[in-house]
Amino acid sequence: MAVGALSFSAMSALAKVAGRSVPLFEIVLARSAVMAVLAGAVLWRQGHSFRGSAPVLLALRGILGFGALSCFFYAVVNLPLADATVLHFMNPVFTALAAAVVLDEHLGARETLLVVGSMLGVVVVARPSFLFGEADALDPVAVGIALTGAFLAAAAYVTVRRLRGEEPLLIVFWFAALSTLFSLPLVVRNPVLPTLSTFLVLIGVGLTTHVGQVLITYGFRLERAGRASSVGYLQIVFAAGWGWLLFDEVPDLWTGVGAAVIVGCTMVLMRLHPVR
Repeated sequence: MAVGALSFSAMSALAKVAGRSVPLFEIVLARSAVMAVLAGAVLWRQGHSFRGSAPVLLALRGILGFGALSCFFYAVVNLPLADATVLHFMNPVFTALAAAVVLDEHLGARETLLVVGSMLGVVVVARPSFLFGEADALDPVAVGIALTGAFLAAAAYVTVRRLRGEEPLLIVFWFAALSTLFSLPLVVRNPVLPTLSTFLVLIGVGLTTHVGQVLITYGFRLERAGRASSVGYLQIVFAAGWGWLLFDEVPDLWTGVGAAVIVGCTMVLMRLHPVR
């Protein structure tokens, strides 16, 4: 999970670089196509079936993943990298909420208070203008899309827990293949030919994602979703580092306070309410 977090943070940084010159869905397509080819090649070589034992759940995971990925890349391109990553890591809170509905797990008063605390952390990170002033506010549309992506990612993670009997690479392949299928027509409508350097960056997005996705999938297969998600918070630290090194983005006090509130509340929530 830790190495997967590092890989995903590198993917986010590369996607932000690519987003300066190519549209959103070209980044999604490049990332997904590379993953589909790599995962498909390994599955074919190992003689695994591409259908799996639960194709409906595999398709659902792929659809949810495509939506989450598109929202996340939009947030990465339009928000500071650290802020986009912090908002994305509301997904463990949404995972607990989704588990309460899908897995019929009870949320008590303490868990509810922690969810509310995490939402307050989001307010601190987003810094809405009616509370913090126009100068400090993040783009509210980008914040909303980032939170939508976090919710879709949570739903996808709960689906992965339902797919524990499947080969992890098969789950990755379906996710990547469906994301490629859905993004391709959107790219064809308004294609932008990338330069050689941007093309290499896009390939890097796909490669780092493949490594991260495989490791994260194995992590969720081996460990409870809440505890596995907690390790992923390292991605916030890595993202802040990439933002400082590559984009001159220095997280301010509000980002630090909001991140601390979100991480603290969700880590306690995952201990009280593990997703089994």
